[in-house]
Amino acid sequence: QVQLVESGGGLVQAGGSLRLSCTASGRTFSRSTMGWFRQAPGKEPQFVAGTSMTGDSTYTENSVKGRFTISGDNTKNAVYLQMNSLKPEDTAVYYCAAKRGSNALPPYDYWGQGTQVTVSS
Repeated sequence: QVQLVESGGGLVQAGGSLRLSCTASGRTFSRSTMGWFRQAPGKEPQFVAGTSMTGDSTYTENSVKGRFTISGDNTKNAVYLQMNSLKPEDTAVYYCAAKRGSNALPPYDYWGQGTQVTVSS
């Protein structure tokens, strides 16, 4: 099994920044991908960004491109989401996810517990 632990969520004013972190432990794979999803109240989960841990496949969803940057650290089994110019509509629970292989796009197999991001106007 793979355990994922997120950190870095919180309350921020519109225009501010947050950096989410996620560390994986447990079973590891020679090639793996980690990413971020989010779910706002009353809405379906949305894929935000993903990156292979070798960096050869990265995807960022259009609505956050230019504001959010995903990066991975293969030596630490960690993935980060730098979120700048935050908007109230970015308010959601953000979930870290992971899977085998190097395709950054969904589906993913393993999930963290989520971290709340709230952007006030």
